[in-house]
Amino acid sequence: MPDTYLTRAGYEKLVGDLENLKKQKSILSREIGEAAEKGDLRENADYHEAKKRQAEILRRIHELEDKLKKARLIDDLKVKNGEVQIGVRVTLLDKLEGDEMEWTLVGADEANPSEGKLSVYSPLAQGILGKRVGDEVLITLPAGPKKFKILKAESAL
Repeated sequence: MPDTYLTRAGYEKLVGDLENLKKQKSILSREIGEAAEKGDLRENADYHEAKKRQAEILRRIHELEDKLKKARLIDDLKVKNGEVQIGVRVTLLDKLEGDEMEWTLVGADEANPSEGKLSVYSPLAQGILGKRVGDEVLITLPAGPKKFKILKAESAL
């Protein structure tokens, strides 16, 4: 699994999510014990439902622990002035439409287009990564090819 790029806030959120899941796991362990005491496990719906939820929580705990182990904090990366990279707020000009748009490039776990946070793995970000202010790029997006000019690229942190 590749590195997980996170802001410090994103890292702290994942740590909080992990702690919450561990609490849920503890509660479910008690529920499973109580359900097991009710008798025949083959026909015990409470027991089977609790075991299913426990398996999902254990899967999610493992996933979060793995992400946190491989986390690289964007805040600690050295941002090159004027270059598009993760942790940068970039302003683009759509050359055909004349529209300006602003995106902050983040890791996949923090991407939220409605908040202006774009995953570095998205087609748009892949097309502009490594480019510099003033560069014009032609990017093939799901809606078709688009030409953009990079107007600004500055640290978002």
